[in-house]
Amino acid sequence: MGLETRLAILCAGLLLASAAHAGERSSLAVFRDWGAFREGSEGSSTRCFAIAEPPPGTRAAGRGAFASVASWPQKRIRAQISIRLSHDHRDGAPVTLIIGDSAFRLVAQGRSAWARDRHADARIVSAIRSGSSMSVSSVAPDGTPFADAYRLRGAASAIDAAMLACPMR
Repeated sequence: MGLETRLAILCAGLLLASAAHAGERSSLAVFRDWGAFREGSEGSSTRCFAIAEPPPGTRAAGRGAFASVASWPQKRIRAQISIRLSHDHRDGAPVTLIIGDSAFRLVAQGRSAWARDRHADARIVSAIRSGSSMSVSSVAPDGTPFADAYRLRGAASAIDAAMLACPMR
């Protein structure tokens, strides 16, 4: 993986940061197309996540889109999927995540999309671990359909690294 891709993953990871998690941030590792990060410090709320963005040369590249799988041990949240779409989606339009032969309907608002519950998160993460690519599709407010594609090379290793860095207690 080139330096540009690594920097892009790091930038996408920084986009995930919120004021509540503005503490210490560290890169755990980069696994092909996915990176693993940890935010927070001892005694504070921590969050660990695996993250990727659409590859260069795709229509969604450079539009702020990313896919992540995150855990917040203090909140008892483990392996939660989060998608940042490359476009706003039309209210009421379905947002569909496709991995191999599996399709998952996501909940969405604006450019953010996520699984409807922890059981759906588990099914999606399982599919990500065994898949080679995924796409997220919907319709923009102007009626134009769009799809954001991701490679899943390294996703399982990045997810494992993130989960090991933030164990549930």
